[in-house]
Amino acid sequence: MDAEFAATTSASDQATYPVAPGYRLNVRSGPSSSSRLVKMLPYGARVRIHCQSPGERVTGPYGTTRIWDNIGPGQYVSDAYVKTGSDGYVAPRC
Repeated sequence: MDAEFAATTSASDQATYPVAPGYRLNVRSGPSSSSRLVKMLPYGARVRIHCQSPGERVTGPYGTTRIWDNIGPGQYVSDAYVKTGSDGYVAPRC
């Protein structure tokens, strides 16, 4: 894995992962593109994944997946847009 895309650690020793370059990512209230839009992440954002949940199948720059990343209370993004270095789960299930 390229060091540039490797997870980095924060002061709390939790990994953060980059959102795909060139994307402003929608954050949803649940693991589905039809869930309420909570906010939009800016270009170049990094996310901390608290847990992951199965949900709607999404195709993005990092493949097709049903995995959704919980990045905060009531905040989900599709793992297809997050560079985790894995096609599977990298955090506990929600």
